[in-house]
Amino acid sequence: MIKNLPKDTVLADVKSPVGILSIIVSDKGLHAVLMNAEKEYRAVLKKLKQDNNHPTVIEVKKQLNEYFAGKRKIFDLPLVMDGTEFQKKAWKQLLKIPYSKTICYSEQARRVGDVKKARAVGIANSKNPISIIVPCHRVIGKNGSLTGFGGGIENKKILIDLECGNI
Repeated sequence: MIKNLPKDTVLADVKSPVGILSIIVSDKGLHAVLMNAEKEYRAVLKKLKQDNNHPTVIEVKKQLNEYFAGKRKIFDLPLVMDGTEFQKKAWKQLLKIPYSKTICYSEQARRVGDVKKARAVGIANSKNPISIIVPCHRVIGKNGSLTGFGGGIENKKILIDLECGNI
């Protein structure tokens, strides 16, 4: 979800092993890291000014490059999470999943407070606009399968393999 963006919001792109990432920032912090500019966000992206010199853009790019080089396991960025209360609760749980570890959707639901809400956390994860940094790729099916990822299952596999040292 990307809405209510401040007037000072800017856009920058960064090349990565999972394609072009569109970074949306403002003076408040990081609003989004979008893989391959998902269709639902294209209208928003068209309205934003490109700015590779914004201090938050510079820091996001630096930290993402360190992550993809295997040198960063924890991001330290100001995040602007704009969603429903349930979505924000689910996304905050994503931030607690350690680098190179995965959990299943029912475990994330348990951590959110209701093991019966596995489907709801899956839907919340699908709306997470800050991919990679808010690591929804670390949530997998109960049987260990790679399921549901806005950036595509192949990119989910790349991110998990990168974190587990398989790349």
